[in-house]
Amino acid sequence: MRHIDIHQTADAARFNRFHAGLLLWCALIIICDGYDLAVAGIALPSIMQDMGVSARDAGFMVSSALFGMMFGAISLGTLADRIGRRAAIALCIGLFSVFTAAAGLTNDPYVFSALRFLAGLGIGGVMPNVVAQMTEYSPRKIRATMVTLMFSGYAAGGMLAAVLGKGLIEQYGWQSVFLAAGVPVLLIPFVLKSMPESMPFLLKQGRLDELQATLLRLDPAYRAQPGDRFDLPAADRASGAPVGQLFQDGRAFSTAMFWIAFFMCLFMVYALSSWLTKLMAGAGYSLGSALTFVLVLNFGAVIGAVGGGWLADRFHIKYVLVAMYALAAVSISLLGYPVPTPLLFLLVGLAGASTIGTQIVTYAYAGQFYPSAIRSTGIGWASGVGRSGAILAPIVIGTLVGMALPLQQNFIAIAIPAVVATIAVALIRHERSAATPAPSAPRPRTPAPAG
Repeated sequence: MRHIDIHQTADAARFNRFHAGLLLWCALIIICDGYDLAVAGIALPSIMQDMGVSARDAGFMVSSALFGMMFGAISLGTLADRIGRRAAIALCIGLFSVFTAAAGLTNDPYVFSALRFLAGLGIGGVMPNVVAQMTEYSPRKIRATMVTLMFSGYAAGGMLAAVLGKGLIEQYGWQSVFLAAGVPVLLIPFVLKSMPESMPFLLKQGRLDELQATLLRLDPAYRAQPGDRFDLPAADRASGAPVGQLFQDGRAFSTAMFWIAFFMCLFMVYALSSWLTKLMAGAGYSLGSALTFVLVLNFGAVIGAVGGGWLADRFHIKYVLVAMYALAAVSISLLGYPVPTPLLFLLVGLAGASTIGTQIVTYAYAGQFYPSAIRSTGIGWASGVGRSGAILAPIVIGTLVGMALPLQQNFIAIAIPAVVATIAVALIRHERSAATPAPSAPRPRTPAPAG
């Protein structure tokens, strides 16, 4: 009888067509997710004019989706353990596609907010499931790279929203970019057919034939034998670690610092995503030019995510993050001052790299800091606390915009959280980390055929 550790098999597998296909699917879903999240900020000036709402009320309308994201991440992440990750991902795609498109059919601010809340359930719920899917199946040596590449889809989705917004809003109205968000619902049948199911879920359900087929695609060297017994590491068999363990073994202070960093970074990300178009339009730029800034912001985010991940693999990730947060403080502060247009585009790109890109690297640092038994708990709570910063940002900045403050003061208000996050990350006691993986036993090899 062979005992096969399914996670160890995934860790040691070589990158192949199965991994490439999974990366493509997950990245495509994240691009759609990122589009749905960015579309409200892209259309915000037109929505405010059409519905006759104030900047403060518009901030609440944008935040309605973020409230939904908070509940979606918690509820739909948990639901995946019961119905399977593949079905949960398909459900999330349906939620954010259908209800974002429906929001384009109303002119009532309250109905719009309710529909965006329902869309937010899917937007927030799909992220932990897709990240878990990518992490489970990626080879250990390139896991961070694959997760970072997949996560860059959020920025690509924002860029897609900006490109479509420039062409559609002026010609067909803001409703057109919301209706376009309904297209991903067509992906659901293909996701249910092509996306692999979580291996621990298959094992728990006793679907061993499907598990063996997945292992063969994951590692073509695997050969099923009648006596195979599939195992999980002890940490993965645990029912879950209590939140209290985040504050044990000297991790309490660093956990608090992670929460502060997540809060501040998500505040900046959603402040820029929601209000950059409006701020630039108020500074005298046309709608098309203002949307170009959003495109540059998200292009910078892709560079920041991939470049930050590359640097973090070569230098200590903590100090890479400190530098990235400091860059955010400087670049965002300078956005409010009159500078030549090429320099302004550079500053916007740097702002995207050091906010959206930095958020992705911060997720990676949290994953490295916490030991495997409490890794999901640590990342989940940091993300949950950070989501409150995302909810507050559109409201706070919307209130400031409504006060008709000088442009510089609006951007300084967005930059202050970067200073706080820089200090918080610098104070994390990485020597308390217990995330170094223990050496694993050799993977069982398939015996050579006799004769």
